[in-house]
Amino acid sequence: MADNWKTLGRQWNEDGFQVHILDQRNHGRSFHSEEFSYELMAQDLKDYCDHHRLNNIYLLGHSMGGKVAMKAAQLFPELIEKLIIADIAPKTYAPHHSDIINALQSVDFSKISSRKEADQVLSQRITDFGTRQFLLKSLYRVNKNTYGWRFNLEVLGNSQSMIGVHESTDIAVQIPTLFIRGGNSGTY
Repeated sequence: MADNWKTLGRQWNEDGFQVHILDQRNHGRSFHSEEFSYELMAQDLKDYCDHHRLNNIYLLGHSMGGKVAMKAAQLFPELIEKLIIADIAPKTYAPHHSDIINALQSVDFSKISSRKEADQVLSQRITDFGTRQFLLKSLYRVNKNTYGWRFNLEVLGNSQSMIGVHESTDIAVQIPTLFIRGGNSGTY
């Protein structure tokens, strides 16, 4: 979710960078689509950059966004001046979000009238408080009486097998790239 980058984005802006913070399709406040692939999300990024007349960008991608950034670097190298990839590598990962997807799907919004109640339901399947709070950032009021998830849970659930996939390719990336791994990150 783009919201997670607001603090750093403000700092980078104060340092003189023009900062654009995007949600991927089916995440956060971005549009929902039944189609979901890294190539499509890289094209979404290209379309955004074209629309805003952005070029020679420094592109930072975290986790799934890192996979999208790597795909964009292969498909649209003329767009990117420097690439930063955080907490993900150019390799295939076994599906590992099924417990989270199942927990999110267990929330029956017809029975939820508050964020606290949604947290109580999630806590039955996700014991880590920090993880639940992160996920609850995607909870929003659909209307006065109903909550929902901002991400397209159905499509993400159906796409789990492809989310961790790294598509082998003969396309070499010649863009200066920095890979960052968090000390407590288990994704490498």
